[in-house]
Amino acid sequence: MSAETTTSAGSPPSDAVPRQHGATGTTGTVGPSGSAGQHGQGGDAHLKPGLKNRHLSMIAIGGVIGAGLFVGSGAGIASTGPGILLSYTLAGVLVVLVMRMLGEMAAADPQSGSFSAYADRALGRWAGFSIGWLYWFFWVVVLAVEATAGAKILNNWMPGVPQWAFALIVMAVLTATNLFSVASYGEFEFWFAGIKVVAIAAFLVIGILAAFGLLPGTHAVGTENLLDHGGFLPHGVGAVFTGMLTVVFAFMGSEIVTLAAGESEDPEKAVSKATNSVIWRIGIFYLGSILLVVTLLPWDSAAVKGSPYVAVLEHVGIPGAGQAMDVIVLTAVLSCLNSGMYTASRMAFSLGQRGDAPKAFATVTKRGVPRVAILSSVVFGFVAVFFNYTSPNTVFSFLLNSSGAVALFVWLVICFSQLRTRKIIEREQPERLTVRMWLYPYLTWTAIGMIGFVMAYMFTDADGRQQMYLSLVAAAIVLTAAAVVGRRRRAAEAAA
Repeated sequence: MSAETTTSAGSPPSDAVPRQHGATGTTGTVGPSGSAGQHGQGGDAHLKPGLKNRHLSMIAIGGVIGAGLFVGSGAGIASTGPGILLSYTLAGVLVVLVMRMLGEMAAADPQSGSFSAYADRALGRWAGFSIGWLYWFFWVVVLAVEATAGAKILNNWMPGVPQWAFALIVMAVLTATNLFSVASYGEFEFWFAGIKVVAIAAFLVIGILAAFGLLPGTHAVGTENLLDHGGFLPHGVGAVFTGMLTVVFAFMGSEIVTLAAGESEDPEKAVSKATNSVIWRIGIFYLGSILLVVTLLPWDSAAVKGSPYVAVLEHVGIPGAGQAMDVIVLTAVLSCLNSGMYTASRMAFSLGQRGDAPKAFATVTKRGVPRVAILSSVVFGFVAVFFNYTSPNTVFSFLLNSSGAVALFVWLVICFSQLRTRKIIEREQPERLTVRMWLYPYLTWTAIGMIGFVMAYMFTDADGRQQMYLSLVAAAIVLTAAAVVGRRRRAAEAAA
């Protein structure tokens, strides 16, 4: 037997129910967990369940905590003031709604391709193809961003080693862990996420004690920093929406747990638990910590613009705050890099299964690892890292900006997929609706409206406008490719 086994076509399980496949008019199935049901292709049965419940729990909890929270939040606070809390609240509500919709579909039928597979079934092959490749593109660009960010931190510690060498090392090490087994990815992510969670928890405890004047050298601050210095909304209500543009992308990654669930022992339980906990995760980690920052320090102080969490810790007299935060940010970077490799490879694997990517992407090793999909994703990531060093203001800038609005495209597709998938499941397999979207379809349409508003508002912001234009260019390219592939597929089927 060869080292790799190509996923083969298989028959749907006996309890799977045929149904219409979106706009294409072909049939598929909405089957039980891990079942086949996509155009005669095998399901994700060849991906061996290797993620334990503790892995998925920590992936779900830590998935919303990125380096952007520790560093990037300072820019949002500086441009919006204390009103950034409203920006985080609005973005958080949107993410909670989208995750609930995704959780409903994932609990009914966990898939390695998650929302791409659901879009494929509910909206048509073009939708699954397009959003799958755009999402893959987003994460391989993230690989370059995070590898470079990690390399900069390591270079500060050891300036004798060039940045590119550190970028190469971290990419190589995490590629090796992903290639070994899904369990090794889960174990690394468990500890990465654990460090982030402990760091945020410690910050919250220290911040709360300081806010009430319970730490030596501190006094109860009340609301003086929230309401003074120009008021709660020093730049007006419009700044809340501008701040939302920087905030909304910080939540990208929350959906990773729904992809990982397909490689767990109990996918339905994992998805249900993750979607139910997303409210308190966002509420505590984001809103709680940002509230402490703007409560303890004036929003317009120079220290907050840099690294708000370091500024707070230094303000309350915690020694070595800057060095400790460098370690935490590096951990967040490595976590994002690790998850980015996993996510991009599983999306590529799913696309290969459905015939929307080379068949080699849908092969797995004896350990159940999609080696070709991982290496293909990493190669593109290495290319992007190369451009980040050689052409940061041209080629890499285009890559970065053209993936900037992909999160909104993904969320929009999830909403429309859920609108149709819910009806299909209710008609054919209502017992699989173990997670239900609240107030369906009204909150689904509310989320669609919120996403549409954010997309429209991006055109009023200089940076947002550039990202939206270039992201639309990327989307147009992928849609054109989807049309070409679809035409060739239909011609091949007609000839057969």
